Amino acid sequence: MRANFIFSEVWIGLRRNLTMTIAVVITVAVGMAMLGVGLMTNAQVSLMKTFWHDKVEISVFLCNRATAMPACEGKAISATQKKTLEEFIRGTQGVKDVYWEDQKTAYENFKQAYASNQALVNATKMEDMPESFRIKVADPDNYSAIVQAVKGQPGVSNVTDHKELLGPFFEMLDKLAFAALTAAIILVLAAALLIGNTVRLSAFNRRRETGIMRLVGASNLYIQLPFVMEGVIAGLIGGVFAAIMLIVTKVFLFDELGKYLGGATAQLGWDTVAQAITYTMIIGVVICVLASFVTLRRYLRV
Repeated sequence: MRANFIFSEVWIGLRRNLTMTIAVVITVAVGMAMLGVGLMTNAQVSLMKTFWHDKVEISVFLCNRATAMPACEGKAISATQKKTLEEFIRGTQGVKDVYWEDQKTAYENFKQAYASNQALVNATKMEDMPESFRIKVADPDNYSAIVQAVKGQPGVSNVTDHKELLGPFFEMLDKLAFAALTAAIILVLAAALLIGNTVRLSAFNRRRETGIMRLVGASNLYIQLPFVMEGVIAGLIGGVFAAIMLIVTKVFLFDELGKYLGGATAQLGWDTVAQAITYTMIIGVVICVLASFVTLRRYLRV
């Protein structure tokens, strides 16, 4: 009997404040979706960093006669200098392994990298490609000492590290994730305020019914429960819409990003999406419950 009464009160409250309820559902849905996208973006950034962690290399380009770098002075590296340099690199602390890349291999890699620019490929000859040593480091977060040690060695034209090239890209992704989470927090706060206003309006419209309930001995929890359930229902509906938006985002954004990058990054899995949906649903419901209780304590006077 009590359960039927509570559900009838919830239904009456939802019907009386339909416009506000719809506004709460939309705000919760957008806020939770933005929060989920932020969580998924953070997960994708972490996957990409982990994926590239073992692939960070230092490229030591050697001088040849076509090299215009000042360090080469128009001279190609000699066989003796090349052997001495390789021994020096292998003996440097922090070096895990050293790979040799000749001009032929470098040219094949160049053609693959710039396959979309056929004019550039046709204008470049194999003799234009510099030979290089590819250094695998033991700790990708501590590569600067190796770079400084190799720079300036005889026969070295230039030294580059992949992490320095990827750094700006990861910084951009971190900023994107931070912006998404910030927007989500703002929308979640807006949702909490809307839920509070909806509960307050519902309590004001039914002040006579709640007054009668108090007179017949109903407890505070029994009086407040219908209003709290209104907020929970709105939060759950908003969470369902947010889950749909997260699934669509996974398919049309993250999966397309993976196709665009090919094998250059790890793919965001559905387990991560399910985790984000679970978190956003829980957070949405908790916010609705807290907002309802706080609002009722302040505005419900019977």
